Amino acid sequence: MTALTRLESWPAHAHPIPAAGSLKQAYEQLLLGDDPEQRRALARTFLEAQLEHATDLPQEMPNDLSALQSFVEQHSVDVARQYADYLQQRKDGGPRQFFTNKAHALFFLQAVAPTKLVDGAWLYGLLRYWRDPRFEGLICTYLEELGDGNPAQNHVVIYRKLLAEHGLQDTGVIADEHYLQGAIQLALGESADEFLPEAIGYNLGYEQLPLHLLISAYELSELGIDPYYFTLHVTIDNASTGHAHKAVQSVLQLLPVEGDREDFLRRVALGYRLNDLGQGSRAIIESFDLDAELLSMLERKRPFGQHMHSDYCRFEGKTVNQWLSAPEQLPGFLTALENKGWIKRHQDPQDSRFWQLIEGDGAAMFGVFSPYEKQLLHDWIAGEWTPERSATAVRRGTSVATEPPMSDNDPDIQSLQTALDGLAAHEQMQVLIPWLSAHRHSHPAGLMATRRFIELKSSLR
Repeated sequence: MTALTRLESWPAHAHPIPAAGSLKQAYEQLLLGDDPEQRRALARTFLEAQLEHATDLPQEMPNDLSALQSFVEQHSVDVARQYADYLQQRKDGGPRQFFTNKAHALFFLQAVAPTKLVDGAWLYGLLRYWRDPRFEGLICTYLEELGDGNPAQNHVVIYRKLLAEHGLQDTGVIADEHYLQGAIQLALGESADEFLPEAIGYNLGYEQLPLHLLISAYELSELGIDPYYFTLHVTIDNASTGHAHKAVQSVLQLLPVEGDREDFLRRVALGYRLNDLGQGSRAIIESFDLDAELLSMLERKRPFGQHMHSDYCRFEGKTVNQWLSAPEQLPGFLTALENKGWIKRHQDPQDSRFWQLIEGDGAAMFGVFSPYEKQLLHDWIAGEWTPERSATAVRRGTSVATEPPMSDNDPDIQSLQTALDGLAAHEQMQVLIPWLSAHRHSHPAGLMATRRFIELKSSLR
């Protein structure tokens, strides 16, 4: 059976792609939808549209298979050289290249969350081939994305903790376009049979170590943000024995023996190019505008605060409630606070009376702003001011070093254990696989299912 053979029949009816501006809707349907047939149909239609867009992108992947490994290795060498240049620039006193301040870094972490929270999803559909040694590298890659069932190593668990630590769980502020890559990954995972070459190609492109990953990790650490999620990928995506190497081997191992190799490789190359659709990490970083982000945040807060203030304080003749009565008045309100001396730009925010209302003992507005929202205000007030002592660099994932034990009373764990009772080992595999999906694998029962899947896969080989 070649990689291009359809292994399962699919319904012929079309499932329309959500209208423009609703990538989030497609993402959520692919991630959370209850109807498998609808998910598969949506995945197929969505992928066909994205692959059409990808045909217009330049091809980087070499046509000559014998050059594929050297292509990947040379990419790794180039990234290492560029990173060495970056480190030398920083050593010579150069500024950060990505993040101007901590709020900038948090903006980035939130914007890429839809992709990070489905990490590895493009390989989920290949789990059914666990008996076929040709798929071993791809399945191993997916299981490592799941941390082999260890919550301290599960990539989604790690990223969720990172978001929670900095108050970044509000998905309502994420631009719709930032759901594109996550939706592509979910769609590939749902359509592994029909789009196997494309999934292999996407994996080959995604598992190449990017320069932005190294720089992001370095600068996040400088800003006091745990970089473990990023440093973890630096180690496992290496071109020697890691995911990048396995990606190359998978292309070679799944190449048809007598089938249409040329068409297979054309589709692999097209899947590779799917990685370049949408706004990449660098573009997201460059799109950050502190003033605009601050005003957007205040506008989201405005409807809840416009009737909550007393009329005691007036700024340039208006009460706070009057200033908050219309969004177009927010820039003027900030200026009025500056003119009144309540905000002292380009100084230590602690010197500003407005900041003292937000942060500190007895702060009148304690709890009104999330950690990220407070960071926006802090960095906007601080402006060009820098503290004498920088934030303590974070070098390791201390937040994931210890994990509480899983409770046997968890209802999902109990349900899974009941479903497995009395089943033969190979029958258990079919029950376990759905628990390794993007939506489930980071939950306690999913983590348990991952460990059991690995155990059975080893014993049944």
